[in-house]
Amino acid sequence: MDSRFLPLPVRKLDIGQPEQATVGQAAPAAQTEETRYRDKATDAAVKFESFFIAQTLHKMRDATKAMADDDSIYKDSINSDMLDMADNMVADQLAGRRAFGVADAILRQVLPPAGDAAASQPEISVLSKKNPTDA
Repeated sequence: MDSRFLPLPVRKLDIGQPEQATVGQAAPAAQTEETRYRDKATDAAVKFESFFIAQTLHKMRDATKAMADDDSIYKDSINSDMLDMADNMVADQLAGRRAFGVADAILRQVLPPAGDAAASQPEISVLSKKNPTDA
C-alpha cells in the first residue's frame, strides 16, 4: 500500500478520564469517614472552581459581543452553543489543574488542617510582640 494513504495516528485528548488499574498495582486502601469527606469536599471545590471559570469565560464572551460593532464578527451568534461547550471544557481542565486557586482557597476554609502538619507548625501571632524591632 502506498504510504501516502496510510491513516494518520489518532491522538487521545486528556479530558479527565480516570486512570485504569494495571496488573500488579496495589488495591486502594479502605476509606475512612475523614477521607471520604475530604474526597467529597475536594470534588465539590473543583466543581465550583470549574463553574466559576466557566461563568467568567461566558461573561467575557458576552462583554466582547456587547462592545462589538454591528458589522463585527464578534457580534455574530453563529456557533455560540459550541463556544459555550468549549468554554465549559476549558473551565473543567483548568479547574482540574487548580489553575485559579479557588478550589484550594475553599478547601483551606472547609477542611480541618491535617493533624500532623498542624501540630508540627508553631502558631505565630503578630500581636505577640509589642515592637517589631524587639527580638
